[in-house]
Amino acid sequence: MRTFHLPLPDDLHEALRREATADHRPATELARDALAGWLQARQRERVAAEIRRFAMAQAGSDLDIDADLERAAVEHLLAGGAT
Repeated sequence: MRTFHLPLPDDLHEALRREATADHRPATELARDALAGWLQARQRERVAAEIRRFAMAQAGSDLDIDADLERAAVEHLLAGGAT
């Protein structure tokens, strides 16, 4: 495992220390988990943005959803088919 020096403002350091005490876990473990969660969220955001870009670029093209399939899905949902 590699180490990383991260200076924190006093208020953030104190908040992290309080959370670590309340959670009975080392502050480094909490910080590591928080950073990992943030990085995962950023990756999900990037993937979602790429999917949106692709969908917008392909709207109306041959790769767009089939009109008959879309109509059938809407009819199914309106008929109470979503459960």
